Amino acid sequence: MLALRLHAPGAPLVAERMTLRDPGPLEVLLRVRACGVCRTDLHLLDAELPDIAYPVTPGHEIVGIVERAGASVTRWRCGDRVGVPWLGSACGACEYCRRGLENLCEQARFTGYTLDGGYAEYALADARFCCAIPERYSDAEAAPLLCAGLIGYRAYRAAGDGANLGLYGFGAAAHLLAQVARAEGRRVFAFTRAGDVESQAFARRLGAVWAGSSEQLPPEPLDAAILFAPVGALVPAALAATRKAGRVVCAGIHMSDIPSFPYRLLWGERSLASVANLTRADGEAFMRLAAQLPLAPCVETFPLAQAMSALSRLRDGRLQGAAVLVPGAQ
Repeated sequence: MLALRLHAPGAPLVAERMTLRDPGPLEVLLRVRACGVCRTDLHLLDAELPDIAYPVTPGHEIVGIVERAGASVTRWRCGDRVGVPWLGSACGACEYCRRGLENLCEQARFTGYTLDGGYAEYALADARFCCAIPERYSDAEAAPLLCAGLIGYRAYRAAGDGANLGLYGFGAAAHLLAQVARAEGRRVFAFTRAGDVESQAFARRLGAVWAGSSEQLPPEPLDAAILFAPVGALVPAALAATRKAGRVVCAGIHMSDIPSFPYRLLWGERSLASVANLTRADGEAFMRLAAQLPLAPCVETFPLAQAMSALSRLRDGRLQGAAVLVPGAQ
C-alpha cells in the first residue's frame, strides 16, 4: 500500500510503499475512504508532541471499509464502514480505565501518533476502539466527526450548560459545535484571528450571534468558553470575557505557554480546565447525537498526494471547516 510517512521533526511527509500485514485477533484491516486533517497533525510534524517514534503515518480521523477482521472480532464484518478516532487503545486495567477515564490511561496509544494512522490507502485498528458512523454522512463529511467532533464534544460537555458559549478558533471543531449548540438553544460567540472576516462571516452563517477578533470582548459576558486555538495568551482573554462562575476549557493537545495574569480574572469562582483525548463512551454519545441532528460538516477534499498542501492551508488559517484526504482521488 501507499502511505505518507514522517521520518524526522520538521521534515515533509514522504510517500512510501509498505507491505500490509494481516490483522491481529482483535484488529480490523480497513481500506481508507477518507482521513481528516487535524491541527494535532501539525503538532506531530512540528515535534510539539512528546516521544514521537519515527517513522510514523499521521492521521486520526479515519473512515474506512473493513477488508479483513481478526479471529476474535465480533462487532464488525467485512464491508462495514467504521470510524477510527484518536484513542487507539487503552490498557483497561489501570486506575484511570477502571474509573471510566480511559482517555487518561498511561498505556494508551493514539492513532496517527503512537500508532500508524490514516494518511494511507489502508490502516489497521483495534476493533474495540472503532466506532459506527451515521449513514447520513458521506465519507468525507464523517471524517471530521472523529476528532473535531468527538474531542470537541467532550470539551462542550465540560463547559457546562450556560446559554452564552464562546468558541475561540473557528475551525473544524468549532464549526461543528456551533451547530450542536444552536440546535440546543445556546447562543454562540465566535472568536477568530484579527482581521479574519471570512471566518467571522462563516460563523455567522452557522448561527453565531456575534463574531469578532479574539482580541475583542464580546458584547455580552460568556457563561463558558472553549479554546480550540493553541494560543496560551487566549486563556486570560477568555477569562476576561467570562462571567463569574463561568468556565474556560482548553481543548487542544498542545498549547503555547499561558502568560501570567492577574488573579482577578480567575476570581469570582471562574474555573479553568483542560480536556485530554476522548473515551469510547464519548464516541458513542456524539455519534448518536450526530445521527439525530442534521449537522452540515463543511469539508474541502484533497488527494493523498496533496497532504502537505492541506496541512499548509490549515497552518495558515486558509480553510473553512475541515480538510479531508481522499486516497485514490486525483
